Amino acid sequence: MTVRNTYVLTLFLVALFGAIAPARSQTTKEETLGGPDSREIGQGPHGHLFGDWGGERTSLAEKGVNFDFQYISDFLWNIKSVQKERLAAFDRVRGTVDIDFGSLIGQDGLYFHATALWQGGAILGNYLGLLTSPSGLSSGNTFRLDSWWLEKRIRDEHVAIRIGQFAGQDFYGAQHYAASYIFEPLGYALGNLSTTFESFDPPSTPAMELRVIPIQHFYVKSMVLAADRFQYAHNPTGLVPQFRGAPMSISEIGFSPGKNATTARAFDNVEGRKGYSGLYRFGAAYNPGKFTNPTSTTLRSGNYLLYWMANQALWRADPREARGLDGTVSYDWSPADVNHEDRQLTAGLRFNEPLPVPFHNTMSLGYVRTSQSSNFVSMGMPAWKPEYGVEFNSLLDVLPMMYVQPVIQYYANVGGGVQRAVVFGFRTKIEF
Repeated sequence: MTVRNTYVLTLFLVALFGAIAPARSQTTKEETLGGPDSREIGQGPHGHLFGDWGGERTSLAEKGVNFDFQYISDFLWNIKSVQKERLAAFDRVRGTVDIDFGSLIGQDGLYFHATALWQGGAILGNYLGLLTSPSGLSSGNTFRLDSWWLEKRIRDEHVAIRIGQFAGQDFYGAQHYAASYIFEPLGYALGNLSTTFESFDPPSTPAMELRVIPIQHFYVKSMVLAADRFQYAHNPTGLVPQFRGAPMSISEIGFSPGKNATTARAFDNVEGRKGYSGLYRFGAAYNPGKFTNPTSTTLRSGNYLLYWMANQALWRADPREARGLDGTVSYDWSPADVNHEDRQLTAGLRFNEPLPVPFHNTMSLGYVRTSQSSNFVSMGMPAWKPEYGVEFNSLLDVLPMMYVQPVIQYYANVGGGVQRAVVFGFRTKIEF
């Protein structure tokens, strides 16, 4: 079955469930994008620069319509490296709308999400030759519709069907504590998921997903997407879905101790950090397309990647609150004969509310190790070394609608060689 046929079938199922299986009372908000764009701030009428729009924002929210407009930017300097010192700035402006049709027209459990953005700037990782991007925000310069989807949830959210245009890396291999970090493998998603051409944002592709929660703390979900290898070229505006590439599948099972699986989303938020919650995941991605083997002239059919991810609240000053220490560790593996970056390990510690100040703050320490396959080493060249990256940052929610996040990063064996680099800068975000 092609991606297009599966897409149409899933759309039919969404409509069918909407007609014959009304949902019970909903207890969680619709899932939105995360990573660098997740809502670490911006909650409530005082969390926006333009306030409550004279009461219109609250009025719309009561009807099930939520708008979010935000500006986020990374300013990073390579203060020590073999390259000349350079400031790299990358900016993003995003607008998002989420609609709960239960509140709007009485169609309980039916949701709609759409988001568009403008982004542009310099990519410091390319300039330095790093495998680990210093910014989880930076990618292509574009102005486009990023993603949209229609989602139906039934049985107290124990079953959910989603169809639309969205990215695999937003939900599979995505870092649960992403908003607490800057560099990509911890600040968005595992950095080598693209080896299987798993889609990322903003050039999302047509996709459909089924999520099932059989028991309280356990979920299973699976997604099929169009693994387009040239998303920006084939769909530069994001307005016309392109069914190009192989029908790639991704599946994940998760266990969420301390929290119901119905509330375990791709990315955490400040409110969800209360108590001793955790999230443990195993996932697999498979692309049936053709891939190049550097040791053979024959194309190989199929490629896959496996990942393991664990997040856990380690200590709380008060078991009912969020102040305390969190830990995260992730690892992925893919076949070395067709994947240049075949393994990656990430780990991190986050201290929630370490400073005795009246505003929200965190301090986070992150580590990433990226390995390259020896099959891709040219004849007579030395083997690549694993590249190491370490980051320390502090997120300071200085105003209800704005935070700043100063960061320092250190890299060893840049690009698998012997060079080192030190990067310093900050992220800032404003909710409008």
